[in-house]
Amino acid sequence: MTDEQWDRLVSVIDGQVLDPLPVGFIIDSPWLPGWAGISTMDYFTSDLKWLDANLKVVRSFPDIMFLPGFWAEHGMCTEPSAFGTKCRWAENELPFAEKIIARIEDIDSLEKPNPRTDGLLPFVVSRLRNNRERIEDSGHRIRFAVARGPLNVATFLMGTTEFLMAVRTHPAEIARLLTVVTDFLVDWLRFQRETFDSIDGLLILDDIVGFLGEEDFREAALPYLKRVFGSLEVAVRLFHNDSSGVVCAPFLGEIGVNLFNFSFEHSLVEMKELTNNTVTLLGNIPPRDVLADGTPDDVGESLDSALEQVVDRSHLVLSCGGGMPGGVPTENIEAFLNAVRARGSRSV
Repeated sequence: MTDEQWDRLVSVIDGQVLDPLPVGFIIDSPWLPGWAGISTMDYFTSDLKWLDANLKVVRSFPDIMFLPGFWAEHGMCTEPSAFGTKCRWAENELPFAEKIIARIEDIDSLEKPNPRTDGLLPFVVSRLRNNRERIEDSGHRIRFAVARGPLNVATFLMGTTEFLMAVRTHPAEIARLLTVVTDFLVDWLRFQRETFDSIDGLLILDDIVGFLGEEDFREAALPYLKRVFGSLEVAVRLFHNDSSGVVCAPFLGEIGVNLFNFSFEHSLVEMKELTNNTVTLLGNIPPRDVLADGTPDDVGESLDSALEQVVDRSHLVLSCGGGMPGGVPTENIEAFLNAVRARGSRSV
């Protein structure tokens, strides 16, 4: 993100209403390689192609805040790889991390990884370090420390169904698993911040929290998310959860979140009510069915629908309800921008 974009984002989080409303999208490997015309494998393995793809998108859409910006990631394998999971790679598909916890007893032998040496984490930092000069020469800076959330990482290590069942059947073991994972994530985030002094934001992605009821959320998610979001003193604390957001939304302030990307199935009005309009919302048109598969007219109509009942336009960055999905065409992104410009901050 540029300095101007960053200042705009912080001002919106502080409650200022901009005209037109700001636009931001979370972009990473599901969308960017295909849009840039390279293979997913090349995006992960070539510093040059990764950098060129990111430069292309920020130059093509200078009025959009791309979050986190120049994301050096390896899909869902980034954090699990540090625990020793087998990562499976394909030319044009996202990588997959195989679970390493076959039995609940295996949690006892789980050790906290070192983000400076283990798995793919040193490669993430090295990519950013090696390309930092070119990123900054383009007018952008490395703004965010990024990690998958505690429950997300735990489910890759254990399996989603197995983890969710064990939340109820083996709460003590799950508490140990989440403690080890959270301790590791805190180290990982702090390592990123220590390496790049331009970082003043956090991005945590964890949609597993949406599969919990309130009781389980309080026990198996809330304390760990609070530790992760409290690990750094930063201006922007972005949480992405595009499964059900109802269970976590009332607790976002307590957790420390001030920017929330959530499922398109929740309206902006509903989320403003659940968060008491104290958390800036990043959304909220359907990512796949409209932004990727719809027409430019569909994009404009969906934006109208999303904003129709929103009287208070503060704490709002317009986007889709989730990360940018694969297949979103340039013309639909341009249609989104044009629709926002045409409607302004106070009119539908």
